[in-house]
Amino acid sequence: MSIEVKIPPVGESIESGVVSVWHKRSGDFVEAGEPLFTLETDKVSSEITAEKAGVLETKVDEGQEVKIGEVVALIDDTATAPAKKKAAASEKAAEAEKKPVAKRSPNAEVLSPAVKRLTTEEKLDTAKITGTGKGGRLTKSDVLTHLQSRAEPDRVAEAATDDQEKPRNRREKPAEAPAAEEGRFTRKKMSPLRRKIAAQLVMSQQSTATLTTFNECDMREVMALRKKVQEKFQVDHGIKLGFMSFFIKAAVEALKAVPALNGRIEGDDFISNHFYDIGIAVGTERGLVVPVMREADKKSFAELERAIADFAGRAREGKIKIEDLQGGTFTISNGGVYGSLMGTPILNPPQSGILGMHAIKERPVAVKGEVVVRPMMYLALSYDHRAVDGKEAVTFLVKIKESIENPTALLLES
Repeated sequence: MSIEVKIPPVGESIESGVVSVWHKRSGDFVEAGEPLFTLETDKVSSEITAEKAGVLETKVDEGQEVKIGEVVALIDDTATAPAKKKAAASEKAAEAEKKPVAKRSPNAEVLSPAVKRLTTEEKLDTAKITGTGKGGRLTKSDVLTHLQSRAEPDRVAEAATDDQEKPRNRREKPAEAPAAEEGRFTRKKMSPLRRKIAAQLVMSQQSTATLTTFNECDMREVMALRKKVQEKFQVDHGIKLGFMSFFIKAAVEALKAVPALNGRIEGDDFISNHFYDIGIAVGTERGLVVPVMREADKKSFAELERAIADFAGRAREGKIKIEDLQGGTFTISNGGVYGSLMGTPILNPPQSGILGMHAIKERPVAVKGEVVVRPMMYLALSYDHRAVDGKEAVTFLVKIKESIENPTALLLES
């Protein structure tokens, strides 16, 4: 009997993904629980495992986009593991037991998630890469250096193939172009995750009536309060007090004051959420992910800071789970950590709003008729104008400004 391997539901609003890597090939015998392939979506990558043991027959190629529920492989569970495979596995296990641990190649050690993803996606032989990490282990830098060293010959070969298979592109890359010209750029296919992110961003722009409103807030009070309580906060909770927890608290208060921004459009209906699950945008090497802070209104500053640190660490290590990315009602994105002075964040559908934080810069401002220098931050609120009126959006952003400029009230309310 053949068992269908289907693309499982992997999150709210996700309708498709890309089979980025097959870990098993057609004709391979797979055990129950073994990873079959990696599914990339615009939010996260997931390893899909075999439900039962049997012989695999793949139906789609690597790099192909697939829809949720689509059959991508069959597993014949009536087949048994080949005797040769069992014998080889036994010999390998026996050999591994006899082999001294000290003689193991450094590159045979367990790879970090970032290194494993890079080597898998690029189909690299780790034995051919020199490790510079502790004990000779491979680091991400080692892999990137290796990729860079082979990028030029790979690109030249790819250019030649493209010219043969796609004559319509010859005007862009003439076959007779001198070799010196070829070295002026590098062509590389976008990763499946980057392609999905790009498609999601375009979809957001095309399916919502996005408008952005701006304001600025004086960060002097929150900076002074943070400095005053930082030492005690670290002693009590074992973690630093950052700015993001203040903005999460401020966003919750603003969402309570302007409920329209805590909802979403669904067909001809508007769904009002009576809970506050705030998405926190986290930049990683492979793209942006938005883990969700559940019931942010019920968390203390210390709980928020611990959750933020946990999300950031797991996202950058590739350990974030799809459940962590589902169900957010509003999003906060902090471009200020990269030095952004002002920008217009793009909505994260089906949400109706996203708050953009920016860099803190000292600027001259007028206060009670006098010009003074204050640490200022520009704020941006992008919202779906189909669900939120301009008055509501401006009211929301003013509420954020008032909360940040009077942070003691946030502490008292938490």
